[in-house]
Amino acid sequence: MPHPVSPPREQPTMISKSETPAPTQAEMTSILDAVFNAPTSASSIDASYALCETLLNSTGFRGMRDYGIIAEIKKAAADKKSGAKRESAQNLLGALFERFPPRQRISEVILMLDGGLVPCALDALADKGAVVRDAAQYGLDSLFSNLSAEAMVAGLLPVLSAYLAKRSGKWQGTVGAYKLLQKMADKAKLTADGTKEQAIEKDTLRDAMGTKLAGLIPIVEAGMHDLKAEVEKQAVTTMNSLTTLLSNDDVAPRIPLLIDTMQHPSTETLQKAIHALSQTTFVAIVTSPVLALLTPLLERSLNTPTTAQEVLRQTVVVVENLTKLVHDPVEARTFLPKLKPGVKGVQDRASLPEVREIATRAINVIDMAMGEDDGSTTEGIITPITADDVAKVLEAEIKKNGGLVGDLDVFKLARPYICSMVAEDATHRQVARISARISPYLQQLMHVPESAETVGAAVQQFYLEEDHRKYGQPIKEDDGEIEIVNTDFSLAYGGMLLLSHTNLRLLKGHRYGLCGRNGAGKSTLMRSIANGKLEGFPSQDVLRTCFVEHNQGEDADISILKFVAKDPEIAKEGMERISEVLAEVGFTAGPEGRQSEKVGSLSGGWKMKLALARAMLMKADVLLLDEPTNHLDVANVKWLQEYLKTHTEITSLIVSHDSGFLDEVCTDIYHYEPNKKLACYAGNLAEFVKKRPEAKSYYTLSASNVQFKFPPPGILTGVKSNTRAILRMTNCSYTYPGSSKPSLYDVSCQLSLSSRTAIIGGNGAGKSTLIKLLTGETIPTTGRVEKHPNLRIGYIKQHALEHVEMHLEKTPNQYLQWRYANGDDREVHMKQTRILSEEDKQQMEKMVDLGDGMGAKKIEAIIGRQKWKKSFQYEIKWLNMLPKYNSQISRETLVELGFTKMIQEFDDHEASREGLGFRELSPKVISKHFEDLGLDPEIANHNEISGLSGGQKVKVVLAGAMWNNPHLLVLDEPTNFLDRDSLGGLAVAIRDFKGGVVMISHNEEFVGALCPEHWYVADGRVTHKGHSAVAMDRFEDNSRPGSGINSSVASSVVSSATASAVNSGVEDNGGESLNFKSKKKKKMTKKEAKEREVRRRLRHIEWLNSPKGTPHPADTDDES
Repeated sequence: MPHPVSPPREQPTMISKSETPAPTQAEMTSILDAVFNAPTSASSIDASYALCETLLNSTGFRGMRDYGIIAEIKKAAADKKSGAKRESAQNLLGALFERFPPRQRISEVILMLDGGLVPCALDALADKGAVVRDAAQYGLDSLFSNLSAEAMVAGLLPVLSAYLAKRSGKWQGTVGAYKLLQKMADKAKLTADGTKEQAIEKDTLRDAMGTKLAGLIPIVEAGMHDLKAEVEKQAVTTMNSLTTLLSNDDVAPRIPLLIDTMQHPSTETLQKAIHALSQTTFVAIVTSPVLALLTPLLERSLNTPTTAQEVLRQTVVVVENLTKLVHDPVEARTFLPKLKPGVKGVQDRASLPEVREIATRAINVIDMAMGEDDGSTTEGIITPITADDVAKVLEAEIKKNGGLVGDLDVFKLARPYICSMVAEDATHRQVARISARISPYLQQLMHVPESAETVGAAVQQFYLEEDHRKYGQPIKEDDGEIEIVNTDFSLAYGGMLLLSHTNLRLLKGHRYGLCGRNGAGKSTLMRSIANGKLEGFPSQDVLRTCFVEHNQGEDADISILKFVAKDPEIAKEGMERISEVLAEVGFTAGPEGRQSEKVGSLSGGWKMKLALARAMLMKADVLLLDEPTNHLDVANVKWLQEYLKTHTEITSLIVSHDSGFLDEVCTDIYHYEPNKKLACYAGNLAEFVKKRPEAKSYYTLSASNVQFKFPPPGILTGVKSNTRAILRMTNCSYTYPGSSKPSLYDVSCQLSLSSRTAIIGGNGAGKSTLIKLLTGETIPTTGRVEKHPNLRIGYIKQHALEHVEMHLEKTPNQYLQWRYANGDDREVHMKQTRILSEEDKQQMEKMVDLGDGMGAKKIEAIIGRQKWKKSFQYEIKWLNMLPKYNSQISRETLVELGFTKMIQEFDDHEASREGLGFRELSPKVISKHFEDLGLDPEIANHNEISGLSGGQKVKVVLAGAMWNNPHLLVLDEPTNFLDRDSLGGLAVAIRDFKGGVVMISHNEEFVGALCPEHWYVADGRVTHKGHSAVAMDRFEDNSRPGSGINSSVASSVVSSATASAVNSGVEDNGGESLNFKSKKKKKMTKKEAKEREVRRRLRHIEWLNSPKGTPHPADTDDES
């Protein structure tokens, strides 16, 4: 209104009978005259408030109708001759909007649904007088601030929709209506601040508006095409706000493109939108708001006759992927019937067989989602509660409690309004809010005002029992359970909201599994608890909490015993007690025991056990375990399970992607829900999957949610068979510096393009050391390692994050650009086998005399390489000599002269050049590469590595290793840090990879599904235990590992069972070195060709004279 502060309100009271006598018609006419004929704006406002107080203290809401106040407001608002009357009408309307709803809720029905007063205020926004416009805006803002979330959706939203649908008002009113819609959507936005009550209000409004989105989007989209620029601009802003109702992380990055497609509809923009959606990996559950946004675009693409076949294919793929994630058949039946005819048309009329096949598959998925595939259309489906359902319950309770005092016409208007609000609360399980949606509205209508409370409570109790019947009773803890944590909190990281106003409740002795996708915020939540930053979580002096994580950053140069004793809290226990606990977890005492070894010498499994030992010494009440089974072998995982189960005084919060471990130890599961909440489910992981079948990916290796695509490895010169050895170790031993005992002794092994090899052994057995020797990370003490000169190896270390921990300030895209900026893999140059020692530097200064009469010369560089016999010869540039004096020297000669590292560096460069020959190191291409390996391009391009989750960092490392198209993939504990969906995607990618794979993993499920060949490492020796059948049933599609491999480069893994690089003595010529000869086909002379033709003709005649059924002899090029 024109002045910012209205007169003070009286204390809100709910009345049904007049406290003061009702004014006469003459008295009311006098008050109205004071409002409409006031000499100033201030006096008009004062008279308006006085009228409101008179009515509220006497006849209440009835007076608005009985005295004709609404009619007078409309009449004055339409007076084109008097601006003062139009202003006074809006002043009075604003006073009614401000004062009546808080004190008499039933007045909302009169103000919004009966008199058309909201459109009256909206029309006034177009008035030529600024004071009129200001008064109208004040009234609308007052009404908005006084409405509950349910009232906005049941009352204000239909009024605004009807106003916008007519399109007959002034453009200023249209803009005002769009602004109110925007305001509603903005009020529903998820935020980390505010009280719990405010959060519930937001949730209620967001859920209720989400169900209306299908009707709102066409109305707002129409405004985006309005000829008036102001309307178009506001409609676009409103659409942006409406799309925040979608709590779907898959669609969120595409929203700007989708809105642009709505604003500028054309074939090109639609194709761009469909292409972007087809490139999206849908993981999150698809709900009504997502379908409301996407269905019109998909329907348009399917039903446009000129849509290209490729776009149709992409559209049908998007429909199928979306439909798979629609878990509510009711929502499916609302939206999918609009898409099904279009998909059916593609199935019947598409010109490409591939597109028709995809459409057939999509039709089956649609039928299944709608519950039509097996004829069961209603069984087990929870249908939403309607206003008519509520009306039956409400009227029965009103009748029980004395009935209505009158005002049947008002109740006729109010009944659908009240019932719609109750239906929203009951459907979205906000049952505690139902009574407040009934009692205040009935208080002025019932014979006994107090009975309104009884009616509200009875209806709420009815729907509470209905909720329990549908969804089960809430979990009640047994007697004797001790609650140690019960806190409501929100959690954000950087600019990302992870959890919004959710609850965490922990009971003593329970073991909670924390489940959710990578990046959901599991480790962030536990780190916040450990750092004392989680709102409402008890402090360390009240509840001792210990965080056991996979990346401790221990001091590598001190003994294990001293390292543990460094902590002041642990030191209080005394050295004797510390030694006892360390011995309990396997660290033997004494000068020769493990306690005296340096921390840096420990394998990943022993480091995890060390972290657990520290937690035991701290006597923690709550253990926060982040991937505790990472690096642990089977025996140690068993030990950890028993430890957690026997120590019932300890409460555990566990993040793990090991389904067997969670099944064994968990008493409850906390799950990250799509609406940014935590939900607790009683029982272990198996029980959780029964309640939430979509979580079955925890038990199968499937690429349905996350797909990895590995690039093809390319051709290796001279390698015609996929079983030929390309990397070999011969009689290698290795002893760590300062250690008296070799970690590996006399190891011989080899790998080929068809290898699918698992390296298995206990913690500290030497598995990672074997991998490092194979890849050139370390140099063997004795023996030799040989590889094909052009072999490219993709290597991921046991502690995978070491690859990126020096680049935390970079984005993943920038990291990959840095790593391959010079055409080589910079991480290869950091290997010990590539770093020049003092001895190597002296060797580089050595003078070489080839006996060619030019004397001794010094090598400046290797500048070229070519095939020579069964090996290579290198072009050498001599220092201070012209290029014409360059020499060709064989590989063997250079090795003999001691220039091995120079050869290796040049070979690495050539191998990288071949691998990167078709790679463009541009941000766009790198972004697509990250997307192929399961990392969202938005994250890859804009988020610093320091802010990524462990699983996302592993994807960055994997993308870096695969950039130069390696022939051999070496994975040390690849399953660490990846969630189940990513694990399934990685397994399928490895299965279909066309190169060789060797891996270390304690995950028996993963190894058993992929690797038929096992190398066992124990006591420093490697034993080849032959081949075992792979467990194909562990893949959701039951495909055989290697089934996607192209036979021209590599064969299926199963074929290696009979002719692998390990047991084949034919392919390596039984020799000592790896020589790769490129065999050339000899051209035949005319005489030889004629003789061959004669032989073939004689064989054919012989075959014609042979008995029926004799196979025709083959004609081959190499026949004698």
